Amino acid sequence: MLKKVRVRFAPSPTGPLHIGGVRTALFNYLFAKKNKGDFVLRIEDTDQTRYVEGAEAYIVDSLNWLGLSFDESPAKGGNFGPYRQSERKETYKQYADALIESGNAYYAFDTPDELAALRKEHESQGKTFIYNWHNRESLNNSLVISEEETNKKITSGAAYTIRFKTPKDEILLLNDLIRGEMKIDTNILDDKVLFKSDGMPTYHLANIVDDHLMKISHVIRGEEWLPSLALHVLLYRALGWEAPQFAHLPLIMKPMGKGKLSKRDGDKMGFPVFPLEWKTPEGTVYSGYREDGYFPEAVVNMLALLGWNPGTEQEIFSLSQLISAFDLERVNKSGARFDPEKTKWFQHYYLQQKSDEELAELFQKHIEEQKATEVLSYDKARLQKIIALLKERATFVTDFWEQGDFFFIAPSSYATKAAKKAFKDDTPEILKHVVELLTEVDDFSAGKISVRIKDWITTQEMGFGKVMMPLRLSLVGEMKGPDVFEIISVLGKEETVNRIEKAIDFIKNK
Repeated sequence: MLKKVRVRFAPSPTGPLHIGGVRTALFNYLFAKKNKGDFVLRIEDTDQTRYVEGAEAYIVDSLNWLGLSFDESPAKGGNFGPYRQSERKETYKQYADALIESGNAYYAFDTPDELAALRKEHESQGKTFIYNWHNRESLNNSLVISEEETNKKITSGAAYTIRFKTPKDEILLLNDLIRGEMKIDTNILDDKVLFKSDGMPTYHLANIVDDHLMKISHVIRGEEWLPSLALHVLLYRALGWEAPQFAHLPLIMKPMGKGKLSKRDGDKMGFPVFPLEWKTPEGTVYSGYREDGYFPEAVVNMLALLGWNPGTEQEIFSLSQLISAFDLERVNKSGARFDPEKTKWFQHYYLQQKSDEELAELFQKHIEEQKATEVLSYDKARLQKIIALLKERATFVTDFWEQGDFFFIAPSSYATKAAKKAFKDDTPEILKHVVELLTEVDDFSAGKISVRIKDWITTQEMGFGKVMMPLRLSLVGEMKGPDVFEIISVLGKEETVNRIEKAIDFIKNK
């Protein structure tokens, strides 16, 4: 019988969730759903010194925004809780004791000062201090001192750690679903600390115990955990447990140069590296994809293709399509370069797919946030018409304001260079004729207005630019925007005439 697929996303609540972490969550989610398995959120908060207030809620909010729902989590519960490591504290000591009992771990009483002195001594000789087989029997631990003395130290309250006793002279065969088979010489591994005298396990022990007790079948995590794989496999073996299958995802690389994508790259190049905005306790604000106007489906689509490819030319994937197509075998070993412009490309695509009605609702909120004193109000139908006119060139909902603010606020000035070119001595007379023509039009649709004005220009044997340039400038204030007759139709007769008459006064008084 095949083991049920159960994966977990296990972040530490030490700050905002980087998009590298979001991608790890996404790949876990896709793998679980593809295999009709469970997607579990576990909060790894054993290091209380690094705990940041609000970070857990931020993680949950981020993944909810992206549509990555959990089957089990601290909030949702499940059959394998608690789902915060700090609430599982009592669970770990028995397994540390079991490792001591079986001879796979030992008590170490070396003080931080003693270890620091050893490191310094090794550094002076150009070496690196490693606590393992070659020196452990000459250091301050239970492998050297008697059982009686060890118990005496513990009873008296002496500080200690429990270290894993890494086997000597063994070539360990490791298998990774992405990277294939690897060989590790156990002689190069150090004896990692598993448990501290304050009653808290280190990441390594807690992680293994929780994955086992929660019946995790596949551990899909970032490449940065690859150096820990040997220890984790050895711990499973020492505890007599079957290890899950491991898959280590490639790093997300900087857009330019070498190295892993960092917050500084985002600051420098003006793009977010966090899903949601994050405010530090000190008041520093870091931008988020949501607040910058990205749609969650654009972020998910972009992240899915960072390090994974479907084996086809297809680039646009809904979440359900990603679930169907996802396969760990198609995840790359090498790092994936982050491309901010490609992210905008996805955003542009998804904006084009949304209905004018949906975009009008989103845009309405943005208009209300402008706090401009004289904003023309529009009903839903006219707002949708504006969206339809501006949509093709827009990437974000905020672009509708940047491209079409003149629909809502009459120009208070005119672009100097354009005004010099468009506003001539005879322009007021021409614009007066345009006003007369517009007042005569009953059907104020763009098509009817266009025919009326263009026919008049033709009969007057005038160049179109002589009329159209000052007309656009008087309505918009700049030489931008969609078809001028569409602008007139949306503005309506009264507002259009007001703006033209204002431009006439400006030309006469300049």
